[in-house]
Amino acid sequence: MIKTILIANRGEIACRIIKTAKKLKMKTVSIYSDSDINAEHVHISDESYHLGPSEATHSYLNISKIIEICKKAKVDAVHPGYGFLSENPNFVRELSKNKIIFIGPSEKAIISMGDKIKSKTIAEKARVNVVPGFIGEINDIKHAKEIAKKIGFPVIIKASAGGGGKGMRIVNSEEEVEEAFLRASSEAKNSFGDERL
Repeated sequence: MIKTILIANRGEIACRIIKTAKKLKMKTVSIYSDSDINAEHVHISDESYHLGPSEATHSYLNISKIIEICKKAKVDAVHPGYGFLSENPNFVRELSKNKIIFIGPSEKAIISMGDKIKSKTIAEKARVNVVPGFIGEINDIKHAKEIAKKIGFPVIIKASAGGGGKGMRIVNSEEEVEEAFLRASSEAKNSFGDERL
């Protein structure tokens, strides 16, 4: 039975999870970076722990630090919210090694479906209708322009990892490809630790 839950996220999604967990009579533990010290999720949880600097790569994506906090707070389970580590199989594996429940899909499901390139390939093999587009990793801006021209505008440049709308850019013309590619890649790296598009 889950008695104590850590929410490995921030902001509105963390607040929603905390409120639901409290209705279920669970103790809630939040985490926060430097920039979130006064955030609502920090104040409404039963306990809060500092993760590190504001950059997600050093805080909300820091698996070892989150596991350390889980042990310190003696949590039974972790809810990832969305984005950040919600689709990271390494996170699920590390929690399992430490006998902490991951509230979400299995490691195997995340490996299959968390990577948008792999999941689209699986869907096509199963003859599921998919949105037309390029299946594979986009190598660079030149490659992105070639693919976009072949598909036809508008196109969406999308991160392979993660979700929640992070790492996505709508591109209406060839002139917009470079900026969209760079911004989507940067956002994906900061949000999921994976810049592949």
